Amino acid sequence: MRNASGNGFDSSDSFAVSGAAEGAARLHDIPPSITPSHGDDSHLLSRIDSPADVKALAPNDLAELCREIRATLLAYGHRHGGHIGSNLGMVEATVALHRVFDSPRDRIVFDVSHQSYVHKMLTGRAGAYMDPNRFGEVTGFTNPDESEHDQFVLGHTGTSISLACGLAKTRDMEGPGSGIGNVVAVIGDGSLSSGVAFEGLNNAAEQGGNLIIVFNDNEMSIAGDFGGMYGPLARLRASGGTAQPNLFNAFGLDYRYVESGNDVAALVSAFEEVRGIDHPVVVHIHTLKGAGYDGADHVAGAPSASAGNVHEPDPAVSDTGVRPTSNVLHSEPWHSDHCNLSDHVPHEGQCEASHWQNPDSAIGKADNPRKHYGKMAMAALESRFADEPGLVVISPATPGSNGITHEFRERAGSHYVDTGITESHAVAYAAGIARAGGTPVVATTASFFQRAYDQFFQEMSLNRSRVTVLDFLGGVSASDNTHSGAYDVAMFANIPGVTMLAPTSADEYLADLAWATAPSGATHAPDGPVVIRVPGEPLLSAERDPSLLPLTGGRFAARPRPAARSHGDDGDHVLDWRINQAGSAVALIGLGNAYPLAEQTAAALCAGHGITATVIDPRQCSSLDCATLESLRDGHALVVTLEDGQREGGWGEKVTAYYANHHVPECGAAGHDRNPRVLNFGADKEFTDRVPLDVLDERYGLTVHQVVESVTRCF
Repeated sequence: MRNASGNGFDSSDSFAVSGAAEGAARLHDIPPSITPSHGDDSHLLSRIDSPADVKALAPNDLAELCREIRATLLAYGHRHGGHIGSNLGMVEATVALHRVFDSPRDRIVFDVSHQSYVHKMLTGRAGAYMDPNRFGEVTGFTNPDESEHDQFVLGHTGTSISLACGLAKTRDMEGPGSGIGNVVAVIGDGSLSSGVAFEGLNNAAEQGGNLIIVFNDNEMSIAGDFGGMYGPLARLRASGGTAQPNLFNAFGLDYRYVESGNDVAALVSAFEEVRGIDHPVVVHIHTLKGAGYDGADHVAGAPSASAGNVHEPDPAVSDTGVRPTSNVLHSEPWHSDHCNLSDHVPHEGQCEASHWQNPDSAIGKADNPRKHYGKMAMAALESRFADEPGLVVISPATPGSNGITHEFRERAGSHYVDTGITESHAVAYAAGIARAGGTPVVATTASFFQRAYDQFFQEMSLNRSRVTVLDFLGGVSASDNTHSGAYDVAMFANIPGVTMLAPTSADEYLADLAWATAPSGATHAPDGPVVIRVPGEPLLSAERDPSLLPLTGGRFAARPRPAARSHGDDGDHVLDWRINQAGSAVALIGLGNAYPLAEQTAAALCAGHGITATVIDPRQCSSLDCATLESLRDGHALVVTLEDGQREGGWGEKVTAYYANHHVPECGAAGHDRNPRVLNFGADKEFTDRVPLDVLDERYGLTVHQVVESVTRCF
């Protein structure tokens, strides 16, 4: 029901191309003769079990190893999907790192670590990329539980330099006994926009000692690089590393430049030069993102190579498998290449689509909830731009994943701002816009918002800033352990002054957005920040198939409930809970993505046990509708809360606490206890790593049969 893919922070992306475009959507065919088979000693990669094997190769074998790795990545992308583009660009650099340095004594820290596939291949895990039966053996990010060569579990950005500083500090304090040699941080230009990366650079220069920062400059973040530092970086590239101002020199760091970042021999030479260095140094390497993708067909304005996707051998292809491309330098060096959508076919260079590649099996699938509801929200906001000059959409990178398409960004102009990978800045920036009277909407993925926790408290909430937050991919999913959105309700709904909405239909989602962004002074307009939890797969599936809502079919009453209103008016208020079926004995309250489970459970209770349960859509989770809870005292012995997120510290426990703290001694007219028992269903407080969603639902009791069993056990 919910997102069932677990391959990285765009794991729910799906191609949106029809059958007619399917052939064009596939990359060039991978000749079987260059795709290594694990255990076949005729291929170099099959013989690599550790970095020692890389060191043992003859120098002229390194290019062949790179070629085999590149072929493996391309084939793996077709079958499994993943962060293929970033890894293709790092093939030569990773081979060179393991040729020169001695992991794990020399510590290599990959920022974000979504570009660590090649590193994993060279540290004993190549079979997990060559054998489809073993694809599930490795995560999409580094993980010390997999290998001693992986330093940290990392799925967010900007922290590698800080982590490397910590490793180097302990080494320098403990001396030779520390067991740590060179310390290497690998960070990309997109990650460098993150504020913590600058904090790391600042500390590195002050700390001194051996610390090697490999700066992978592929002129591309996720959706293009935005920010004032990218112009100077472009000039550094154009000058061969000699231009001033030099960002790294300004921090007091030594600096080296390698133009040929996809030349393994050049990189080996550069890394040998800094190995064992006694002070911090930045090695700036210029690479090609997606190096090896067939770029010719998909670069803007380029003619199609051939019909039927048949590709003749190109004599200009390098000996490591990198194809020539016209998509290396753009007229605006720090912006993207005008790819139309993030889910189009990836190609070399500044290609937003190469951030995440879905497997071929995903071609033709409809938009996932992020894109579906994201596009819906952007269309609603765009219609207001002409009349509301202060309305601004802010995305701290990752726009395409959330339905903020390239076409929308172009049309929006100054109404759209990509701040780069800067969640903390994005929220504080939005608070500044709100203070000036503007209307900011900040949109990104639930787990990324964790990086801005302090700004949500201080700049946004304490200052009562009218900021609207679109919270994508919240809830339980089969994602990796760095990108779970199961903790968003526990975070947002417990910040003082924040209103968190959990709409259960497209209409309500758009109504919530209109309410949250209403002009100050408008009737019932919020007086502070509003977080909207963007609907997930259970709700989108129910909109596409109303039978998944067996009681209402998605046709909800306009008025929330007939009881006394909690806001003293006759209108439908966004904070009022809504009773969609009036019943007795049991009340099922399903929050957001868990609401379809409430209706399905009610239908099963009626069919199997003759119980007509009350079914409630709370619509929000930051406050309790006390009038509704009080109305349940008469005729309801049991209240069940269902939530698609962490149970401990979550929303359902607030309902339990309400009845515990408002105990009434008297019995009802029929002599029954007027203090209902409460059962809370939700996720355990734990990190999960690519656990199938049906397994998690069973583990947490979030299935119809388990809820029914728990309910009937109480009677």
